[in-house]
Amino acid sequence: MEMGRTMPVELDKKRHAYYLKRILQVMPSKMAQYDSNRLMFAFFAISGLDVLNCLDMINETEKTAAIEWIYGRQVSNAGAKSGFQPSTMISDQTPDYQCGYLPMTYTGLATLLTLGDDLSRVDKKSIIEGVKACQNSNGCFMAMITDSECDMRFLYCACCVSAILDDWSGVDRARAIDYIIKSISYDGAMGQGPELESHGGSTFCAVASLYLMNELDRVLSNDQLERLRRWCLMRQNDGFQGRPGKPSDTCYSFWIGATLHLLNVANLTDPEENREFILSTQDNIIGGFSKFYDTHSDPLHTYLGLCGLSLLEYPELQSINAALNISSRAYAHLQEIHKNWKN
Repeated sequence: MEMGRTMPVELDKKRHAYYLKRILQVMPSKMAQYDSNRLMFAFFAISGLDVLNCLDMINETEKTAAIEWIYGRQVSNAGAKSGFQPSTMISDQTPDYQCGYLPMTYTGLATLLTLGDDLSRVDKKSIIEGVKACQNSNGCFMAMITDSECDMRFLYCACCVSAILDDWSGVDRARAIDYIIKSISYDGAMGQGPELESHGGSTFCAVASLYLMNELDRVLSNDQLERLRRWCLMRQNDGFQGRPGKPSDTCYSFWIGATLHLLNVANLTDPEENREFILSTQDNIIGGFSKFYDTHSDPLHTYLGLCGLSLLEYPELQSINAALNISSRAYAHLQEIHKNWKN
């Protein structure tokens, strides 16, 4: 335990809000290696403030500047290379090297929604082209088209982008579903791909993708669903672990917790144990949440810790849409956008 740090018993809402606001202004030096992922950190910070019901800490001038910066990361009319880039890069001045990155396309769109933007400047047709170009013959998706990673995380991002843009023409659903089915391990949960170990994060990505495609109850049998539910429920110690034999980790209170919500069995967990674990990982000196009790806080675990508490219906927190990992407020805004697109 760090000197001066005590075990919190309640949510230090104000301290966490200031921590997330600082992330928008300056990154800690220890995170300099992640500077190329600024859009992801903007998502954690802005969405975290939203879940805290503290989005008003970002004034209108700052919101406008943030929206403009995000749109500045959009690569439009570039066919297979279309999407959002992760940061301000040298390639901004060299169009031939600009290329969308699927996770940032998802987080960019989600952050625009959270900031109240109407997505009117999103090049939907071009982005869907970029999504389509990232799908491989096995049904999975690459992070980007230039010889990139390919696993369940990016399949989920493709589904989120398609759901947000209300256009699934860039996803071959049959092949994507086949990839998910082949990624079910012997224990009933999902790995990052076929014949890989089941993992809490990849299981969420697989289940949420099926949910967003409205295929969850159709493609998984009752026996498969029961085995999947059991595997997820068995991940609770006090908080949740990502794999058997691992310690509880703040982020899995969302990854596993959200999966259990989508599977309609979250009521079978011990919410008090989970709540106490999440709160124990707060840093009551600088704010934020950490992976474990005695480690440094970071933006990812701060946001997902808040989401975990939101799933537990912690007082004063905004509820979240578990499948898209955005607040219910942002999701309601998205539904209004979809209505306007159809009118």
